[in-house]
Amino acid sequence: MALLSVNIDHIATVRQARYRGNAAYGEPDVVFAAHEAQLGGADGITVHLREDRRHVTDRDVEVLRSVVQVKFNLEMAATDEMVRIAARLRPHSAMLVPEGRTEVTTEGGLDVSGQRATLKDVCGRLRDAGCLVSAFIDAETRQIDAAQECGFDVCEIHTGPYALAHAGAGGDLAIHSLRDGLERVAAAGRAVGRTGMKFNAGHALNYGNVGLIASLPGVSELHIGHAIVSRAVFTGLRGAVADMKRAMVAARDGVVPLRGEGRVS
Repeated sequence: MALLSVNIDHIATVRQARYRGNAAYGEPDVVFAAHEAQLGGADGITVHLREDRRHVTDRDVEVLRSVVQVKFNLEMAATDEMVRIAARLRPHSAMLVPEGRTEVTTEGGLDVSGQRATLKDVCGRLRDAGCLVSAFIDAETRQIDAAQECGFDVCEIHTGPYALAHAGAGGDLAIHSLRDGLERVAAAGRAVGRTGMKFNAGHALNYGNVGLIASLPGVSELHIGHAIVSRAVFTGLRGAVADMKRAMVAARDGVVPLRGEGRVS
């Protein structure tokens, strides 16, 4: 079964709305959030230390690395500053993502194919520090091939287009757009698996659409944040994480009815 890594960036987003510039004394506390997520069954904790420090701060990452008892995943841009931070902190995994100054959250996959020399160097430095290195990429063969060439250990396939197709189709697999969106993720996962890299998936996954992705053959880990934090507003973070884990288990066990005909394998 796929593992669940919970992204707690949006806990920090809420804190920064009130305490930007004074985050050490603000709430909600991202360390407490990580604790609650672990009690809810999270297999990993993910945070994105952005170059502009718009939500997660350096102090957050320092403290989280020392207290998180499950896998700690650091999302980061492929810059010298971030590589130095990761090499010092040695997260269990370092996931390279693109960053845009005006985006709300990461909106697309990393162009590994277009910057092979730079990313090969970054991968080498992070692996030398003892980190597994992951690339957040679109479901494209050229990006998977480039990731293998650069020395990545993991490819996380961007599931945003699938999530949009799922919403547009109302989850009905009889609708062509959803079948196509799911098959693109599945095909990318198969291609990743053939290289020996791990196949992870994430972006815009929620309680309604996670089942089809969680049940894909070979998927190792899902990274989910916004949907869990959104539900936590009403149920608490521990319960929201547990609900997501239950949805993933149900998909694995085939007990959730899927609309339309068949599954993509």
